[in-house]
Amino acid sequence: MYHKKWIVAAVSFGIVALYADGQELQDTIAEIVVTGTGTEHLLKNAPVQTEVISGKTLENYAGKSIEDILGGLSASFDFMEDDMGSGMQMNGLGNTYILVLIDGKRIHGDNGGQNDLSIIDAARIERIEIVKGAASALYGSDAIAGVINIITKKPQSGFMVENSTRGGSYGDLRQHNAIAFTVGRLASLTNFNLKHSDGWQNTSIEAPSQTEFYIDDSRNKTVNRNTSWQIAERLSYRATDALELYAEGNLYWKRIYRPNGKHASVDVKGYDMEYNNSAVSAGGQWKLPKGNMVTMDLDWNRHAYYYDYTLTWLVDVEGSNQPYPYFPGDRALQSDQQRTMGTLKGVFSLPYKNLLSAGLEYRYDWLKAPQRIESESVSDNTEALYLQDEFYLLQPLNITAGLRLNRNENFGWKLTPKISAMLKLGLFRLRTSWAQGFKTPTLKELHYKYIRDMNGVRLYLGNKNLKPQMSNYFSFGGEYTDKKFTITATGYYNKVDDMINLVTISRSEAPGEYVIKYDPVNIKQYKNIENAETYGVDINLKYNVNKEISVGGGWSYLDTQANIYDTDKEEMKKATIDGMAHHKANVFATWNHQWTPSYKLGIGIYGKFSTKRYYQDYGNGKGYQIWRLTTTHDFGKSKAMEYRAEAGVDNLFNYIDRTPHGLHLGTTTPGTTVYASLIIRFSKGKQTKNKIKTNVNQTSYEEN
Repeated sequence: MYHKKWIVAAVSFGIVALYADGQELQDTIAEIVVTGTGTEHLLKNAPVQTEVISGKTLENYAGKSIEDILGGLSASFDFMEDDMGSGMQMNGLGNTYILVLIDGKRIHGDNGGQNDLSIIDAARIERIEIVKGAASALYGSDAIAGVINIITKKPQSGFMVENSTRGGSYGDLRQHNAIAFTVGRLASLTNFNLKHSDGWQNTSIEAPSQTEFYIDDSRNKTVNRNTSWQIAERLSYRATDALELYAEGNLYWKRIYRPNGKHASVDVKGYDMEYNNSAVSAGGQWKLPKGNMVTMDLDWNRHAYYYDYTLTWLVDVEGSNQPYPYFPGDRALQSDQQRTMGTLKGVFSLPYKNLLSAGLEYRYDWLKAPQRIESESVSDNTEALYLQDEFYLLQPLNITAGLRLNRNENFGWKLTPKISAMLKLGLFRLRTSWAQGFKTPTLKELHYKYIRDMNGVRLYLGNKNLKPQMSNYFSFGGEYTDKKFTITATGYYNKVDDMINLVTISRSEAPGEYVIKYDPVNIKQYKNIENAETYGVDINLKYNVNKEISVGGGWSYLDTQANIYDTDKEEMKKATIDGMAHHKANVFATWNHQWTPSYKLGIGIYGKFSTKRYYQDYGNGKGYQIWRLTTTHDFGKSKAMEYRAEAGVDNLFNYIDRTPHGLHLGTTTPGTTVYASLIIRFSKGKQTKNKIKTNVNQTSYEEN
């Protein structure tokens, strides 16, 4: 039956395409991208294969969050959102291997090995650039699976006020406000966003020990009620025509409200969770003659994670997260992560069509977790130097080669090279690359240790004996682009040596006092897996049939292999890279029609699909297909005012995964939901479409 649904979906999509007929491609060919090389290139001529979710695509899709957008518009991604953050996976590798940037800068907000992507305001996104595979030569640690660069909207001049309000099922509320103005050489942009959800419960059935018995009246929710807000300010000053300086900062707050039931070992939580983030940064960009450029940035980020107690906690559990005593209203710090980074980058045009990028970086990480690490605090620092050269060996052949020298205070020196090539053959592009990735263990992986009472007592352990991870990534792909049609196909192989993963260990390997006292149902520790391999194929296509109709989609095939040494049996055994699904796909069809000079209607149908997701423990996640209908309404536009309404239905066929709590889900969707939003924008003065300014250097050659 499930395979029949896939066939129906494919046939439906094919019918949409057959009833369309011809036009010219507008946005894609002229798209400028920067992420793959740190320099500007037309998308069709980017030396490194780059997947772009354009502004027009984002407007048609009307996604509420970055998880919603990436999960619905790219077949390479999986998300498993929960209270601890966004469980993201790209091409078989999870959060800790994916580098997420906002305007070229790393986001900060790790919690439990996951990034809380709700700090990203979907209403501010101009476009998203995705580069898959190891990119450590350019971006350093974390970029083993790939890089996601979120480019934000930035008004150019004049005065602008914007309000966006979105409401949906289960109390979902998204509020975005922005005000921007320019006075002489000074520009200001202020943003505020508020998010709230009442949460939902897909099942009241829970598996407390995963194997022995079930309860049918748990109060645990699939997604808990939560509220967050963020305020950000950016000031920029054009000191001269060549020098621009900036300063910016933001505050972020989030609380997750957890209900209490009657089963002490399962659904009595006793505390809510709260996150407090703050960040400040400053820097500048200096444009030199002949297109050369230098940028400087200094950033400080903090992510603090608290328990806010709602019940009296009188039990003193040695080594756990809840020492004696706590009362309602008390707060306990769980972790305080701070990061300071300084970067100096330059791009220089050399003779014979050589483009040289060079940079210096310094990074200092600090962690305080009073109840989760043995010492008062731990820290780490890293310095790096990198060089990259882009050159045309022959007119149709571009070679990009890079090298990073990395020094970490705990793990010493490491070189990570990269080389890629692109051959232009008329409307065809052939690309190939080899890159090494390098990632040192995080402070949490080295030092964290805690007990978690969730569906039975679970013991999680850090490991001070971890080794750095090293990867070798190979890819080869082709692209065809004409005025109406674009298709890309890329095959890849990523081998990660000494991959770090939470692995279930035997009771004999764990600290004896914990095993005896708490009798955990599961013990996991961060360990180096002997080797891990991911390999697969990604295919994406888009066909702009005429001025109004576009169709497209993507398919991602993935397989993984991993081995780990079994200390009990003294032999190698196969291990699963958690969350892997062999097949994922997405399809879409959109229609936009200008009915009158003051009213434009857009309609979109979107589908996303996944086969079974595999896990080491607690069962596999079910495969699924989910369909979405969106409508957009642009009306009443004048010289100063713009009005836009959006409405739609997600999960049209009401698919709900009712797997019991404690076991793995394929998706957390609550079933069919509806939403509606209203966007009002007032602007006066010159408001040009972004040629986005980021802290990524933007120098390039004109290309045909």
